[in-house]
Amino acid sequence: MKITIEGASEAFAEKVLTLAAQQGAELTVTAVDTGWTVDRAERYLRSLPAGARRFAEMVVVDGDGYLDAEQLRQVLGKLNGPTVALSRAVPRGVREGWWPEGVTAPISPVWDPDNPSWHKNIAYQMATENVPVFRTAFERLDGGHTGP
Repeated sequence: MKITIEGASEAFAEKVLTLAAQQGAELTVTAVDTGWTVDRAERYLRSLPAGARRFAEMVVVDGDGYLDAEQLRQVLGKLNGPTVALSRAVPRGVREGWWPEGVTAPISPVWDPDNPSWHKNIAYQMATENVPVFRTAFERLDGGHTGP
C-alpha cells in the first residue's frame, strides 16, 4: 500500500498511518522535505536567465523578501519575461530531479487588495524563512558578495 500525504499537519498524518496500520497494511514511511535548502536555492538561481536572477536578487537582497513591483519595473522594464522564467523554474527542477514535487515557488506575487478584479501585481514577496536561505545562495553565487 502506498499513501502519500502532502500539506497536512503531522498529527493528521499520524492518524492516517495509525488507521492504515489497524487495517493490517504494511507501511513504509518516507519523509520528503519540500522546504528550500541553500543547495536547492542555489540550483534554482543558477537555472534562471540573467533578468529573472536579478529579479530574485532584488526581492531577496534589496527588499529583504518584499519589493514593490514598480521598483522592479524601474530596473528591469516589463516583468513578463522574468516572472515567466521564475514560474517555470520550479516545475523544471521537479522534472530534472533537483527537488521533490511539492516544493513551492519561492517568490510569489502580491495583488492589490483594493482592486481584486484587476490582477496587476503591486509587489513580490518571499516567505520570511526562505530569505536567509536565498541570501546564502546568492553569496555562494557571487563568491561571498551580495547586492548590486
